[in-house]
Amino acid sequence: MSKSSNSNSDSQSFHSSNIFQSKNWEETVKQVGYRFNRQYQGQDLALPPEVQAMPIFHEWKTGILAGRLASPFWEMAQPQKNQTCLDIGCGVSFLIYPWTEWQAFFYGQEVSTVAKDTLNTRSPQLNSKLFKGVELRPAHQLNYSPAQFDLAIATGFSCYFPREYWSTVMAEVKRVLKPSGFFVFDILNPETPLAEDWAVLETYLGAEVFLEPISEWEKTIKATGAKIVARQAGELFQLYKVRF
Repeated sequence: MSKSSNSNSDSQSFHSSNIFQSKNWEETVKQVGYRFNRQYQGQDLALPPEVQAMPIFHEWKTGILAGRLASPFWEMAQPQKNQTCLDIGCGVSFLIYPWTEWQAFFYGQEVSTVAKDTLNTRSPQLNSKLFKGVELRPAHQLNYSPAQFDLAIATGFSCYFPREYWSTVMAEVKRVLKPSGFFVFDILNPETPLAEDWAVLETYLGAEVFLEPISEWEKTIKATGAKIVARQAGELFQLYKVRF
């Protein structure tokens, strides 16, 4: 009787933990979406004077920072003609990167309603054959068929979530990738000179950043069954190419 009671207690505790984790993820997804909605809409934010005095703030305000920090995923795995590609957390990717030159089929997924609406409105005007639409959905919910994609991309947002969340994301990516497919994504390197100031700025912009060691990230990646094929260091983010 005692064993049964303990089992039920453990089960309830585990279930409660999962619910708590899920709610935390949902709240974080909303915060990240809100943070980027304001950026895409060009809303001015009333940040404290000490934040506005930081050099990194001025680079962010003028748009210089975005160019410095963008991860060139195409240098690791350039989309090929007629490949089916999924860009998770795509932002306005189809409008700023040469997808029409790559001649690859683009599927996007976003948590920013502004980015999603912008792409779905403007992208078909560029190429309605290659552009397959953007869904408003978080990274851990991939509403696609198994083995649908040749390539999956996810850059610029893993740092807003704990590594446990990324394990769930990678499990979903593994499901929708073809056996020969690659997953290209980036993680924040907390050892870079920009990391701490950038984390402070992002917190004031509305999204908390997790500063976790690269070594712990790589343990998480390998625990999902992924094999790291290549790495590429940037000023803030480290880019990875993996195969399952």
